[in-house]
Amino acid sequence: MSSLSILGLDLGLLLHDGWGEALLTGLYRSLSIAFGAFALGLVIGTLAGIGKLHGNALLRQLLELYTTVVRSVPELVLILIVYFAGSDLLNAVSGSLGYGQVEINGAAAGILVLGVVQGAYATEVIRGAILSVPVGQIEAAQSFGMTGPAIMRRITLPAMLPAALPGLSNLWLIAMKDTALLAVLGFGELTQVTRQAAGTTKEYFTFFMAAGCLYLIASLISNALSHRLEAWARRGLPKDVRA
Repeated sequence: MSSLSILGLDLGLLLHDGWGEALLTGLYRSLSIAFGAFALGLVIGTLAGIGKLHGNALLRQLLELYTTVVRSVPELVLILIVYFAGSDLLNAVSGSLGYGQVEINGAAAGILVLGVVQGAYATEVIRGAILSVPVGQIEAAQSFGMTGPAIMRRITLPAMLPAALPGLSNLWLIAMKDTALLAVLGFGELTQVTRQAAGTTKEYFTFFMAAGCLYLIASLISNALSHRLEAWARRGLPKDVRA
């Protein structure tokens, strides 16, 4: 084993003993789940945000219940409910229909649960962003005879993007960090791989510091990309609005 170390980190374990590749694989899985959950949450949030503003009374109440409940229950509890209680329910239904046992994939469960959670927060982000669109723009579009869906697609969604991006960027960072919760399911994302590596080598400081650095690097890259995206979305706006 190499004795190369910096600030107490045994780099030999990371560079020569295969654990570095394992951590990068775990990071890739974490980012894949985060991306899937964020995409699902964005779809849910967009539809639910529009529904809370333009839906009927029943739909608005149901969406309010959804956002309140999901934002109140910890993500870890939701993951356990979907994975274990969901598995029992599916197996009961499958058994009653004469089929075999059904096993829920940890990654699929993670994407579903985190996506539903992301959707609840994204709903409020997008609802607030839509409300920030000047009413005059909507009225001008209506005066030209544009239909509701056309106004939403061509006026409202593009105009609300600059206001929504900061909040959505934060949700992406939260999605990346929340993937660590999937370690309780034994899925091989970054945190679970780090626990296995640290437990095998007893080099807890080295591996958890390395995992923290990987999360930090991913966050810094995400921040840089989100700033570029925000600058693109705000092009053409007055400087006081772009600030």
